[in-house]
Amino acid sequence: MPQPTDYDLSYCGPAPTLADLATRWNFEPFLLTALALVALCGWHFLKHQPRAQMRAFWGAWSLAALLFISPLCALTVALVSARVSHHILLTMLVAPLLALALPIRLGQAMPALATLILATITLWFWHWPDLYTAAFAHPAVYWAMQATFLGSYTALWLVLLRSPSIFTAGLTALAAAIQMGFLGALLVFAPTPLYAPHLATSFAFGLTPLEDQQLAGLIMWVPANLPLLGVAVWRLMALLAPATQHGRTNGQ
Repeated sequence: MPQPTDYDLSYCGPAPTLADLATRWNFEPFLLTALALVALCGWHFLKHQPRAQMRAFWGAWSLAALLFISPLCALTVALVSARVSHHILLTMLVAPLLALALPIRLGQAMPALATLILATITLWFWHWPDLYTAAFAHPAVYWAMQATFLGSYTALWLVLLRSPSIFTAGLTALAAAIQMGFLGALLVFAPTPLYAPHLATSFAFGLTPLEDQQLAGLIMWVPANLPLLGVAVWRLMALLAPATQHGRTNGQ
């Protein structure tokens, strides 16, 4: 089995300890340049759009910047629970904000089943142990992971928030929550640690590798599902609203 030093090529650097975590801010020039270019492009394309879209874009940009600049980036090297949290924040907060910043017509034209399949494949693909480990071997693989997470879940959120079919959007959100919860449950109940990069790094934070993995599974199983379940309830309740209103009208 590879030794922890084999993963020092991770984009976020070597695994931190609790003592030096607060100093592990990431001001890598490529990242800062990319963030500046994205900010400039977003401002240029949205400056004549409704303010709500511009606010959503800056919310997504600010949170994404925090995810990759703050010590959370380094913490994802030490703990699988931190990396799962990073993925969840990217897919459940940054992605829906970015979807709200994009034109409404994109969500209206997006095929729901295709976006659900794409997001599901992306989630399971990058949490397969060998592929998860590959993201520690080269920054290009790491950024492929982040880009596919953000891209696939932005497409999914476009459907969930903008689809003209209330039933389709609600059912898609429910299906996305179920498959994510299933993966989380697998991590919780796995009898052994699955992710080699964290086998020697979680102890610095008071967790065994298995406890760290179980925490990651719980995060994915419960809090990560709340946005999806919220959308499912919102959409399906909206579907019931006309029937309720019709019943009240007949009762009068």
